[in-house]
Amino acid sequence: MGSAKNSHPRTKRAAFGNGPDAGAFRPPVRKRFGQHFLEPAWIAKTIQAIRPAPEDRFIEIGSGKGQLTFPIAEAGARVVALEVDRDLAAQLRETSRPRVQVITGDVLEHDLPKVVASVFGADIRVRLVGNLPYNLSSPILASVLRAQRRANCFLDAALMLQLEVAERITSAPGDRAYGPLAILTSIAAEVERSLILPPGAFRPVPGVRSALVRLRFRPSPIPVPDPEFFERVVRSLFTQRRKMLRSALIPMAKATGSDSPRELLDRAELSPERRPATLDLEELVRLTQAMLTAPGR
Repeated sequence: MGSAKNSHPRTKRAAFGNGPDAGAFRPPVRKRFGQHFLEPAWIAKTIQAIRPAPEDRFIEIGSGKGQLTFPIAEAGARVVALEVDRDLAAQLRETSRPRVQVITGDVLEHDLPKVVASVFGADIRVRLVGNLPYNLSSPILASVLRAQRRANCFLDAALMLQLEVAERITSAPGDRAYGPLAILTSIAAEVERSLILPPGAFRPVPGVRSALVRLRFRPSPIPVPDPEFFERVVRSLFTQRRKMLRSALIPMAKATGSDSPRELLDRAELSPERRPATLDLEELVRLTQAMLTAPGR
């Protein structure tokens, strides 16, 4: 998650990763990558929360200077590190340790199940870890959830996120932050917040707090009718989260040729006076099923 142009890499190796001089070498930060490097004082706490074990297999998103990569590998795990910054990826390769493989590229342009299968083998489930760039955390998480829905390739994930995004993922019906991110994540995983980190835990110092969120993926996702259509329904409803369901359903009902909102709600056994932000996963599944089976559709 940074840049490391270095004309004398051999003299700088101790300053890279998690060595005693890890803070001495400061590669220039590339703002377009949303880079914030974890400070040494917080590395041990983060690793303790992740709890890597020998024979674990990890995919790491945004390996940065190797602050998490190398301690995970030193615990006996294998790590495939995805790093978008070419200079930093090259530096990681030079300082790499056994059990670490570095892949240069944007995680949003990689097919994660194919990466897992090509490195670890077919039908292998791996662990996921990453200090995600704030400006891309939501699309990266959405990509991970799609990969999990398609291939069930992850056991769990430990993701460093902006605290606001972490609250959106871990929120419950009725919470101010509750919305599509929490709903779509809950289909695939049980979620908990493990650590809250102050701005000073990173360099450069961000203007917000961060959190380490743990996702424990279910052996099988909770069944939902037509997952892509379900996601459309959820996102449509939450663009009008403060409206009552009888009004919030109108755009989606028209777009899909479904029955009137009131008829849909009757079949889903939901009150028209409810608001989208109060619906739990089971109720949203019932509503989606009512739309999919509507006679007028």
